[in-house]
Parts: sequence; C-alpha cells; structure tokens
Amino acid sequence: MMEHSVIFPDHRKVCALGQGTWKMGKSALREAEEVEALRAGIELGMSVVDTAEMYGNEELVGTAIRGLRDRVFLVTKVLPGNASRTGTKAACERSLNKLRTDYVDLFLLHWGGPHPIEDTVASMIELQQEGKIKAWGVSNMDVPEMERFYAVPGGVSCAANQILYNLAHRGVEYDLLPWCRERHLPVMAYSPADEGRLSRNPVLMEIAQKHEATPVQIALAWILRRPGMIAIPKAGSVTHVQENYRSLSIKLTAEDVDLLDEAFPPPGRKVHLDSW
Repeated sequence: MMEHSVIFPDHRKVCALGQGTWKMGKSALREAEEVEALRAGIELGMSVVDTAEMYGNEELVGTAIRGLRDRVFLVTKVLPGNASRTGTKAACERSLNKLRTDYVDLFLLHWGGPHPIEDTVASMIELQQEGKIKAWGVSNMDVPEMERFYAVPGGVSCAANQILYNLAHRGVEYDLLPWCRERHLPVMAYSPADEGRLSRNPVLMEIAQKHEATPVQIALAWILRRPGMIAIPKAGSVTHVQENYRSLSIKLTAEDVDLLDEAFPPPGRKVHLDSW
C-alpha cells in the first residue's frame, strides 16, 4: 500500500494514512482497546501516530508504541503558551518522558501564540541538533503565518503543516495547499472524516455502495489521492483501524470526484482557515 506515501524534506518516507489520537485516553475502560487499535495500525504500516501535550494522552501513546518504536513516525505538539525559547524545550522533555522515548520524529507548534516565532524556531532547531526531535513543523497555520515562519532564521526547515481538512472543510485548497505543494511541504489532514459526520452523507453513501466500501473510506480515499497529504483519522478499535486501512486500496473515478465536488463545492475565493 506504500504507493500512497509521503516523503518529508529529510527524505523519510511514510504511509499517507496515519493515526490520530485526539479524544483518546478519556476513559480508563477504553484504554486497552485504544492501545490495541494503535498497535494494530502500526502493524499494518500506518506508522504516523499523532498526539499532543494538549490531548493529555501521551502516556497512552507511549504504551501503544512500546516495542514498536522503530516502526513509528511519532508526532507530538507544543502548546502555543509554552512555545517560548526555554518553554519549547521544556515541553519537549515532558513529552519525551510521557511517551517514554528519547526522540520524536516531528514536533509541531500546535497553533500560533504569544511567543515570538523566532524563539520557537530557534528552540526547535536546537532540539533537532540535540537529537531530541528529527524534524519540526507547525499546525493550524494559514499562508500569512507560513510566510512569516519562512522569513525567520531557520524557518524554511519547517517540515510539515497539520490542518483541518476534509470534504466539508475545503477552504485550504484555494491558496494554502498550492503554497505547500510549491514548497514540497507535507500537509497532515486532521479530522479527515469531519469527526464522523461525513459517514451520514447521502452522496458519500452512494459512492461507497459502488465501491463496496463505507462513506468514511470514501472520505479518506478522497484525501489520499492528493500527493503530499497525510490523513490522520482516529480509530478507537481494531475493526475501525482495519476499515480505515482499506481506504488505501480505493481508487475514486473522475465521476466520483465530480459528484463530490457537486456535493461539497471547492472554494472559489480565499476562506479563513478552519480549525477545531
């Protein structure tokens, strides 16, 4: 399934379908099932596992990746309020302790905040030099913010932008996705099934029937057909992980894409970046 792969600026290659963990770790009763789901995804080759200090579940992710660390592309994020010159590094150390690992593959600034981005970037580069992180990036950043990052010393070493992107939220197609594509900057799409809402859409249901698939698989296949794009759906059970994985083998036709464009029109003008 690695024909659906994304290459990072440092030449590391990952499966374009990863695993999100937002809202995982909220129930002690479900924890074992969630750990099992993440491990099943890693075994299938869905190596990108995404968490954040804000999620409060880095310990759970640490448990899930134990014994599989060399097969995981681990992503976590620093809260904007912590992203000062010293705070960024302290946050990284806390995350490493909770994840029980000595490095993360990608460390993101969760969204724009109060600290000068020069300081955040300088800290990120130091963490890289120390081997604590392999790469750094941003999340929830639109074109003007990306331009600002690229303008500061070391800013062009940004390795990814993680944004809300799905059929119901297509505004980024107008300018942000082309901007990232021109610079070969990988984009990570969170909430690719719009928190499950797309599973009830009649057009997706119709296309799913044709492919003997589910609406969520169609929503994922629609994102995965874009080069340089990583989708990170959350799956709380092994069955759900396996369902997501099957989206990698769905090839949408031109007719399918036209139907989806009709139901979810692409933007005709600049739209403010959506986020949760």
